[in-house]
Amino acid sequence: MKNTDFIQAFETGKFPPEKFNHTAHIKLAWIYLDQFGEETAIAKTCEAIKKFDQLHGDGTKYHTTLTVAAVKVVYHFKQKSSATTFEEFVVEFPRLTTSFKELLLQHYGKEVIADPRAKSTYFEPDLLPFT
Repeated sequence: MKNTDFIQAFETGKFPPEKFNHTAHIKLAWIYLDQFGEETAIAKTCEAIKKFDQLHGDGTKYHTTLTVAAVKVVYHFKQKSSATTFEEFVVEFPRLTTSFKELLLQHYGKEVIADPRAKSTYFEPDLLPFT
């Protein structure tokens, strides 16, 4: 699916919920980062995923800290990347799709992620800041 089609399907609620997996989450962040700066990409990713959860879920799965952190991680690797497509990007940095939880746990203690407030408010990393 082309990036424009992916975004349009996602933003209009036509993206199949069963296909919204971790890789799709990373792709959404990658596309927004490609189109906008980091802060706008964070805002748009948060807004899109929150809306998606309300439309296709029960509105309780969205997690602000995890979503913002995911965009920040993608941003970090995108700055080092020579990839021109998302597919090239994940080949260049396979850990983004295979070991993402481990990447996040380098920055966050499990108790921060598990804090119920982290679902609605962004918590800065407690172990290793994003730079």
